[in-house]
Amino acid sequence: MDAQVEYDNRARVPEHPAIIAGWQRDAVAFRAQWPEAELGLSYGPGERERLDLFRPGPGEDWPIALFIHGGYWQSLDRGFFSHLARGVLTQGVALAIPSYDLCPQVTLSTILEQMRAAALLLHRRSGRRLLASGHSAGGHLTAMLMATDWRARDPRLPPDLVPAGVPISGVFELEPLLPTTIAAALRLTPEEARRLSPRFLPPPGGALHAVVGGAESGEFRRQTRDFAAAWGGTSEELPARDHFTVIAPLAEPESGLSRRLGAMALAVR
Repeated sequence: MDAQVEYDNRARVPEHPAIIAGWQRDAVAFRAQWPEAELGLSYGPGERERLDLFRPGPGEDWPIALFIHGGYWQSLDRGFFSHLARGVLTQGVALAIPSYDLCPQVTLSTILEQMRAAALLLHRRSGRRLLASGHSAGGHLTAMLMATDWRARDPRLPPDLVPAGVPISGVFELEPLLPTTIAAALRLTPEEARRLSPRFLPPPGGALHAVVGGAESGEFRRQTRDFAAAWGGTSEELPARDHFTVIAPLAEPESGLSRRLGAMALAVR
């Protein structure tokens, strides 16, 4: 296996610049027209420690989902993904989309702590547990939130503060990245790569549905299948979707992916 070929998604999808530009255009348009949005909520002291919260309507009493963006922990921010809230909003679910600091300026462990802080902010504001979802690096962070021992952080917290997850095209084993150019900015030792690989953590229970594009690399599809099986969850390949188009159905209220995400969020109590 050539790990560089398997994991270098931008090389595999040459049209990715146009797709990412489309994300940004659609996200700006969505923010301009959605009335129930709270933008730039602070969950930490840093400039990028902010999230945008989109609600289905007035008030606070909504189930909450968290969507964590991808970019191999090295690029992008919440501003590219606002339009992906449309699908769950029509089902009565609020969606929070955080930014986070990027490698190599910070470590992957720091990013994970930031996503835990974002989840805690949402829980403390709402009193609710959360469904987490995320794309690519965000899929990895989704799984790590599910695996977090929240009671160890604060005995007043629910042990399963994030009891459900929908990782999309996630990376659940980090060791295969180590020989690739992708890993340079991550500065991971083999020991850290293993420790931060959800595939090898004890399954936390809860509801897990892992999604990957049917046109993605064999390694991304394998990781999704193996991770879901290891954690006792389900997995799904979206036909003809590549690593960048796989999230497009989240913006479509009637898509199977949006309906799945909404139903799982509504089931969280």
